[in-house]
Amino acid sequence: MARSNPERRAALLDAAIEVLAEEGARGLTFRAVDQRAAVPAGTASNYFANRDALLAQCAERVYERLGDNPEALAQGLAGPRDTARVAELMHQLVDRIADFPTGFLALLELRLAALRRPELREAVTRRIGADLRFNIDYHLASGLPGDATAVQLLYLGLNWLILERLALPELFTPEQRAALVDELVARVIGDGGEGRTGADRA
Repeated sequence: MARSNPERRAALLDAAIEVLAEEGARGLTFRAVDQRAAVPAGTASNYFANRDALLAQCAERVYERLGDNPEALAQGLAGPRDTARVAELMHQLVDRIADFPTGFLALLELRLAALRRPELREAVTRRIGADLRFNIDYHLASGLPGDATAVQLLYLGLNWLILERLALPELFTPEQRAALVDELVARVIGDGGEGRTGADRA
C-alpha cells in the first residue's frame, strides 16, 4: 500500500523533478529519486505504484509549485485593460516560469516521454490542458483584450521563447527577449486592443 505522508510525497516529487530536468526521463528511477531526496533506499517505491505513476504526478507537482498565486491573479485584474497590460503580464509569466527552470524542463521531458506511453500522454494532456483552460477562462473573465485563440497563440509562442531562454540562453539577449514578448503581444492582440484571429481577418 502506498504511503500517504503529504510532506514526504512532495519532497520526493521535488526530487523527481530535479532528476527529470537534469537526467531526462530515462534517468528517472526510484533509486535516483531516493538519492536526490536523501532518503533511505526504497522510500520512493513506497509512495508510487510504478514509474509511470511517478512521472504523471511530477506534472501535478510542477503546477502545484507554480501555483495560482491569489495576489498575482488579483494584480492581473487591476489597472487598465489594454495591450500594454497584457504585455506586462506576459513578461511576469515568462520570468516566473524561467525562475523555476527545472519545472519547465521536467514538463518538456514528460511531453517527450508521453510519446511512447499512452497512459502518461493522457495524464499529461489532461493536466497541461487544464492549465491552458484556466488561463483562457481567467483572461476572458479579466476583461483584457484578446480572445481564446489569442491566449493559445501567446501560450505557444511564449513556451518556445522560455525554452530558448533556458536551453540556449545566449541565442537572444535579455533585451531581445523582452522586445520579442512585446512584439508577440502586439501582433497577436493588436495595438488597438482586439485579438486578431483567422476569423477576424476573413
